[in-house]
Amino acid sequence: MNRHPLGEQERMHLMVGLLIRWITALCLFGGLVASTYAGTHQIEGRIVGVTDGDTITLLDVNNRQHKIRLDGIDAPELGQPFGRASKQHLAELLANREAVAECSKTDRYRRNVCRVLVGGADAGLEQVRAGLAWFFRRYAKELPPDRRQKYADVEAQAQAERRGLWADAELVAPWDWRAMGRTK
Repeated sequence: MNRHPLGEQERMHLMVGLLIRWITALCLFGGLVASTYAGTHQIEGRIVGVTDGDTITLLDVNNRQHKIRLDGIDAPELGQPFGRASKQHLAELLANREAVAECSKTDRYRRNVCRVLVGGADAGLEQVRAGLAWFFRRYAKELPPDRRQKYADVEAQAQAERRGLWADAELVAPWDWRAMGRTK
C-alpha cells in the first residue's frame, strides 16, 4: 500500500515551496522587528530650522530639506506655557549644527520621525532632561527598550526636580491641548 499518493518529485517540489514560504515569512518578520528599533534610514546634514520644541528642518548634503519630528517626545505647543522656551532650547542645541537623523517612519504630516543626534547627544532626550518636553509614552513601544527606559528615567528626574514645565502647577500636556482644539 502506497502511503504517499504523490510521487517523490512532487513531494520534493511541495517541500521546497513550503520551505521558501517559511524563509520568506521569517525574513519579512525579522525585517519588521529590526526596522522598528534600528530605523529604516539615516539623513545626515545641517540643522537649518527649528519649528517648535520637537520639529526641525535638516538640509542634507544634496541641499534637500527634510522636515523632522523628533521621536520619543512631545513638546508644548508654541501657544502653551513653555512652548517658546522649548523651541528656544532646541534651537540652542541644534541650530546650524551637523546632525544625524535616524528615521523610523513618516507621520501623517509627511514629516520624518527620527532620533536626532548632534555630537553624539540625543536632542529629544536633552529636551526631556531640561523639562521642556514629555516622554511621549503613546509611542514608547516604537523605541528600543533601553531608550524607552532612559527617557522615562530622565523625565522622572526632571519632574522630581521641577525643571522647566514641571514647575507649572496647572500643566496641560500637548496631546490634551491639541484635543481641546488648540493648535498653537
